[in-house]
Amino acid sequence: MMIHVSQEAAQWFIKELDLQPGDSVRFFPRYSSSGGLHPGFSLGLTVEDPQHPGLVQESDKVMFYMEDHDLWYLRGYDLTVKYEESLDDISYIYKEDGAVH
Repeated sequence: MMIHVSQEAAQWFIKELDLQPGDSVRFFPRYSSSGGLHPGFSLGLTVEDPQHPGLVQESDKVMFYMEDHDLWYLRGYDLTVKYEESLDDISYIYKEDGAVH
């Protein structure tokens, strides 16, 4: 289980969320009518400092993470966050642990 945020996606977050070096972006599962990896849940995000980070990746001096108690959402999967230039937005890609990326 891991998080990978591409450099292009990190730049998108920095621009869209007006992030500064040292800021942290938390990914978390939230109730949603549209499905993500699990029916009834999708991935949310917020800018906040970690309390008990379970997965962490730093990109362009910004920390991207999931709290330990939220890791159930990714169990068995890796998360890749990519920038989609044609949409000027990010996308979440879930691959089973150990799958070729």
